Amino acid sequence: MEKYLITGFSGFVSRHFLEFLEERGTHASVLGLDIHAPKFDMRGFRKIKCGFESLDLMDDKRTQEVIYRFQPNFILHLASYSSVMYSWKNPAWSFQNNTNIFLNLLEIVRLLGLNARILSIGSSEEYGNVSDKELPLREEQPLRPVSPYAVARVSQEMLSRVYVDGYGMDVVMTRSFNHLGPGQNEVFVVSSFAKQVAEASKQGVTGLAMKTGDLSIVRDFTDVRDVVRAYHLLLTKGTKGEVYNVCSGSGVTLAGIVSLLSKKKGIEVSTSTDSKLVRPSDNRAIVGSNEKILNAVGWKPGLSLDRSLDDILQDWDRRLESE
Repeated sequence: MEKYLITGFSGFVSRHFLEFLEERGTHASVLGLDIHAPKFDMRGFRKIKCGFESLDLMDDKRTQEVIYRFQPNFILHLASYSSVMYSWKNPAWSFQNNTNIFLNLLEIVRLLGLNARILSIGSSEEYGNVSDKELPLREEQPLRPVSPYAVARVSQEMLSRVYVDGYGMDVVMTRSFNHLGPGQNEVFVVSSFAKQVAEASKQGVTGLAMKTGDLSIVRDFTDVRDVVRAYHLLLTKGTKGEVYNVCSGSGVTLAGIVSLLSKKKGIEVSTSTDSKLVRPSDNRAIVGSNEKILNAVGWKPGLSLDRSLDDILQDWDRRLESE
């Protein structure tokens, strides 16, 4: 039986990874680690067996005890403060947490001598500001991070390479571009837009005044259900020490996202910029190439942006109805 250890277990991506394993028919044992208890029902799965431990990965002694007992084959490292805006507001804590929890994890696996593959989840934010001629971004592109969050992700990737080269550990890395899908927290931009549009529709209004950050920036969005499929393929088939973009290969402005959501609900949306939502420095355009991961493990996205937005709106309709 496959044994998966998932850090950041209670989050958005983890739940979708569990659903992927279940739908795939994988007989697996999963142990989740998180400082917060999951809000989803772990008992609702038939093919996979889920356990959960509430702990802080900064507590290396307890984390080592838990990992030793479980003896995972695969480790999916999702735990982080994943908001770029949060990293601007809390730079020291965001950097220390995101870097040190991963370093603790690496050290524990090394000290225990576990034969476990680790998937280190990085970010497209690592690329920083690039010119149009550098798009789409490929893995050999120089990294020029422009936020505390992005610097921490680059540090995580560099630590991965140190442990692969120095100790021969089995680590595969991603630079994951923006992902979206049902169940995402409203702190993330598309989910926030979708919630506001869904609320306006529920209230029966035809116009919505929305405060936003910079809507001219371009992002490459991939549905989370495609993302977790990529993570499973990299855990099982990726090459040790390699880094892979996980992206759609297409870019869209945030203004375009607002327009698509408003049309789907028949809501006239007017926007105004709120300086509090504008980051001190932001990447103007982030669009990636998925050629490397396609050639390596045969992954490419299967769900369109249109389908994703439909599902996100339906999810917000359900969530608002239950409030």
